[in-house]
Amino acid sequence: MHRDPLPPCYSFDPASPEPRYRQLYQRVRGAIGAGALRPGERIPAMRWLAQELGLARGTVAAAYALLAAEGCIEMRGAAGAVVRGAGRREPDPAPPAGSRLVLPLDLGGSAALLPFQVGVPALDQFPRKAWARLAARAARATQARHMLKECGFGMPGLRAAIAAYLQLARGMRCAPAQVFVTSGYRDTLTRVARVLLAPGQQAWTEDPGFPPTRQLLGALGIRTVPVAVDAEGLDPALGLAAAPRARAAVLTPAHQSPLTVSLSLPRRLALLDWAAATGAWLIEDDYDGEFRYAGQPMPALASLDRDGRVIHFGSFSKVMFPGLRLGYVVVPPGLVGRFELDAATFGSGQPYLTQAIVCEFMHEGHFMRHIQRMRRLYAERSALLRAALVDAAGSRLALDPPAGGMHLLARTEAGADRALAGRLRAMGMAPQPLSPWYAGDFAADGLLLGFANVADAAQAAALAGRLVQALDA
Repeated sequence: MHRDPLPPCYSFDPASPEPRYRQLYQRVRGAIGAGALRPGERIPAMRWLAQELGLARGTVAAAYALLAAEGCIEMRGAAGAVVRGAGRREPDPAPPAGSRLVLPLDLGGSAALLPFQVGVPALDQFPRKAWARLAARAARATQARHMLKECGFGMPGLRAAIAAYLQLARGMRCAPAQVFVTSGYRDTLTRVARVLLAPGQQAWTEDPGFPPTRQLLGALGIRTVPVAVDAEGLDPALGLAAAPRARAAVLTPAHQSPLTVSLSLPRRLALLDWAAATGAWLIEDDYDGEFRYAGQPMPALASLDRDGRVIHFGSFSKVMFPGLRLGYVVVPPGLVGRFELDAATFGSGQPYLTQAIVCEFMHEGHFMRHIQRMRRLYAERSALLRAALVDAAGSRLALDPPAGGMHLLARTEAGADRALAGRLRAMGMAPQPLSPWYAGDFAADGLLLGFANVADAAQAAALAGRLVQALDA
């Protein structure tokens, strides 16, 4: 069968040192910007283009993911993809009257620390002197070999330290080779989706759940299916009813984000049985599982895995400080080779010096001591803010009892949380409204109030008073 030749934009230079996915991305993006590819025009399917160019499908998928993230193309699942615009996302049409407008969330990315900010640990309590000492030692010990680009798998000593910590603190038995150091949650989820999922496949996500999870998977062409969360966590029966052929479920079992509940043992076992029977993957985001105030932290879901179906995420951002931009993923033994290949192809590695400091921080025991100290501190600060809110607001705010984590959930009147959060932002505070965390038709209202940086009872009372002022407005 005769086929028309591919346009020049679907090509690469084999002799160029530039990665081939990057070349493909740049050429297609340039063609869109120049008008050679017009809005609405179909682009080749990933599998077909990979065959035509003699590339791995993952290489083409990485180029398409960059184009989708920039708004150049629109992924339409099994229907393929079409050109959207010249390197920018066209504004969405205005929603019909009466619909729920979904606004982008500021998820703790501001340059200054603001009251009630969610997801930021107690920065005033971080052991900066010990950190500075270890940083100076690591800098003095830097040799010429350390100045080369670090391996995309992660520094061997840090991988070993993480594996030892997870065995002790989270009940997981894993070898250092199963641990891959990443640049944080988004990098971790991108790697996992790239290796294990394909565009058009379905993945269960918690509803309510972390909004960037849905956004990132959607940009990669994965069809997210919201599954309701109740007092026992995500309900697998609802997931099976909505998408029985889903290939993955993205979960926060230890401390559900944002409702703060824990996934019950019967549901953990049901999810593991489902994954083993169908070949699906359970993607466990253990972002702050260390901080549980009623008893010891719950074992990780991965500690119950006997069939190699759980991918475990962790992050140093919530335990230490967000500026580290360092996380990790632990994969089953059978996936090590695939993740090594992905890291070798797409990974650029994390800075040696940062990894060396964190490695020594863990080896000298500072990491475990800091976690234990913060667990006690957060329990105290949570109680301080809770008491101050009850005194100031009375029954006007219904507070969900926190099992752990670093924020309180205060329920508000229906339809009020966005406006209330806006008033508090205008007053110099940074709570999160709950309703945008929902993806389905149902959305409850409330405020997520970070308490990790509430230093004392006086500050808690002052913040509670300002919140009541916003309620009165």
